[in-house]
Amino acid sequence: MSEGPLEPEPSALLSFRAENARSFRDKFEFSMLTTAMSERQYVREIPWREGGSPIRVLPVAGVFGANASGKSNLLKVMHDMRGYVLYSFRYGNPGGGLPRDPFLLDLESKSNPSAFEIEIVLHGIKHDYGFVVDNSHVLEEWACHYPKGRAAVLFHREDNKVHAGATGRSRTRAVEDLLRPNALYLSTSAAANHPLLLPLYLWFQRNMWMAAGDSRPFRQALTTEMLDDDRQRRAVLELLWAADLGIVGAQKRKLDPAMQERLQRAIRILTGTEGELEDENNPVLEELEGVELVHQGPDGDLAIPSDDESLGTMVWFGLVGPILQSLQTGSLLLVDELDVSLHTELVEHVVRLFQNPETNPNRAQLIFNSHDTNLLGGTDDSRLLGRDQVWFTEKSNEGNSHIYSLKEHNPRKSEAIEKRYLDGHYGGKPILISGGFDRAIELATGLVE
Repeated sequence: MSEGPLEPEPSALLSFRAENARSFRDKFEFSMLTTAMSERQYVREIPWREGGSPIRVLPVAGVFGANASGKSNLLKVMHDMRGYVLYSFRYGNPGGGLPRDPFLLDLESKSNPSAFEIEIVLHGIKHDYGFVVDNSHVLEEWACHYPKGRAAVLFHREDNKVHAGATGRSRTRAVEDLLRPNALYLSTSAAANHPLLLPLYLWFQRNMWMAAGDSRPFRQALTTEMLDDDRQRRAVLELLWAADLGIVGAQKRKLDPAMQERLQRAIRILTGTEGELEDENNPVLEELEGVELVHQGPDGDLAIPSDDESLGTMVWFGLVGPILQSLQTGSLLLVDELDVSLHTELVEHVVRLFQNPETNPNRAQLIFNSHDTNLLGGTDDSRLLGRDQVWFTEKSNEGNSHIYSLKEHNPRKSEAIEKRYLDGHYGGKPILISGGFDRAIELATGLVE
């Protein structure tokens, strides 16, 4: 962990598009831009060009839908883009192809290319970046920015031919000398320390975080390392105490060297600092330690090893670090299954931390998926998420996922969103076959042949 929080910068996700990625066969767009339905208290303004009016963005978006409908895959596809940017040059085999997760349920999609594109505001300037890849190489890649409100090309690549914009052409040759067919130009340019493109690369490294089930042990280690900084420690303990877990303190405990090494590398990968582009403001500590949480008991305080804590306690502990890091740095946090093992009121408080400008002064953003319909709220007086902050995923008869916004249903401001969702008015609900459950038990118990 760093000795203090990184200096926040004016950045924000505006939109994300992808095609033929995981369960999403068709092109889709996910937007964090405000709409006519936006609740005024949730609108954030951020500068996006010199001398221009601010652009209006949303701090939170929640994705709801049935199991296996694509909720998790949306976040994974966004994180896949980050992986290509950070690692395609660093870890790619010069003679190999590209690791890819296209839509698998039809033969044509397996061979068709996959596309990714993102619009962000970085250092107060809007940027558009994207690429198209197949199993063997990068087919196309581009980046432009809008310093004066009009698009200015940073580079455009077709196969291995790169056309640089009006500025930065002197660096293009140096990057092209390193460029491989199976590595992104942006990833390669970071290795060459390209001054115009390095900030865009660093946005993916420092401003996009993913919290999923498989990263929980590493996120717990990240939270543990925050205990070394006095201010960070106080913030961690405050969130643990506020969750009503009976925790009054936390202390480190030694890990065996093999576990230390695994967690060190995992944290470097999680934070995007694995390899030669080590973040000097956020170095991984030489020695990692586990944690014991201190509980208040009738006979005094008692430190309990993490292995003896409840799953819910450790899930929350593993979220505390990323939540604080995101709010401190104004970065984007992706959380898969935010409600798993957490009480609904605790989940609501997490959302409020990002929705409230007082607790989120650096305009961090949270995108999460959940089955907790309480987050949808009732009428406008009790609604935690605005109507354009709610998204749904559905899976078609052909097995591909679709994502759409609640606003496409034109809900009234006073509409009881949760009730109408549970009644099936917006889609995104599973169609369960009750007779199938009964027949399964009959077959298992021998009641039918």
